Amino acid sequence: MTSSPCPPLPDEHWPAEIAEMKSGFAGALNVYRTMAHHPDLLKAWTPLRQHIVKNNALGPIRSELVILRAAHRMNSAYEWAHHVSRARALGISDARIEAMRGMPDGEDGLIVQAVDAIFDTRSLPSDLELALSAAIAKQGVFDLIATVGFYSILGCILMTYQTPIDDAIAHEMAERPL
Repeated sequence: MTSSPCPPLPDEHWPAEIAEMKSGFAGALNVYRTMAHHPDLLKAWTPLRQHIVKNNALGPIRSELVILRAAHRMNSAYEWAHHVSRARALGISDARIEAMRGMPDGEDGLIVQAVDAIFDTRSLPSDLELALSAAIAKQGVFDLIATVGFYSILGCILMTYQTPIDDAIAHEMAERPL
């Protein structure tokens, strides 16, 4: 395996200008320790991350399903593993998680179709947008689109810099593969 040209920053190399972020979300995961190479970007990222990850209109279950499908479409091993773990913690079954790699029925299928449309055509066809709006409301549609964009950018960073899956998640996936 090749070494990353931009590995996650260890504590002793953490940038002084974002010292206060090290004890929070930014210091907890390799993805943000990689982003810490660009402190201004990480600082700017924080408010959007708060909305996408914590305060979105999708709710935690739908949000994880969107992220899982985006991770699958990007072939981002890091995001897939981390969000399998998060989905399990929310009580989502392994069968439902695995179904996000295919075409599930019902609302999960709508989510898959929406994520795929965003990846394939960079927009939602009007009939799909109407169906989603009926199921998750207009703000949910906006947040679905924003979540796909947010995690696509993270996936690009992770894959460009070959960011390793965090040890606890790698251990969980080894102990409990899908």
